[in-house]
Amino acid sequence: MLRAVHFIAAFLALFDVTNAHAQSATYRCVDAGGRSTYTNVKEEMTGKKCTVVSREVSVVPAQKIPPPPKPASGAAKTSGERVDQNTQRGRDDTRRKILQEELDAAEKRLSESRQKLAEQDSMRTGEERLIPQKALDRVKPYRDEVERQEQNVSSLKRELSNLR
Repeated sequence: MLRAVHFIAAFLALFDVTNAHAQSATYRCVDAGGRSTYTNVKEEMTGKKCTVVSREVSVVPAQKIPPPPKPASGAAKTSGERVDQNTQRGRDDTRRKILQEELDAAEKRLSESRQKLAEQDSMRTGEERLIPQKALDRVKPYRDEVERQEQNVSSLKRELSNLR
């Protein structure tokens, strides 16, 4: 028991020393060469001019903020400025091409989804003939996928019609 008390006392003493070390003041010391160092260790301060900086010092270097990127030629310089007609036409053409490619891919996915749904609808096990709800539950994810693909195609067509 006495050994445990000594262990606890030693632990608390060690904690107080490290805690005092962590809470000590930070000094800025200038050596004979004019170089500045920051420390909180008394032994490192001998022979130097030291002044208290503060109780808390951040040692993380500040990051340089990069300048804002310059706008590309032909782009609007500030919000509200218009770009020239050829630049805008090129952007519109690129957007239309991308949307058309997405629409083609979405229509392909829609036809594949409809085909998978038709395959699943045509298969009925004996149990599903007796309990139709089981067939509906099995086919539901396929119906949901067809519906989602139809919404995608519809949205893309609407987006394309807004460009024309």
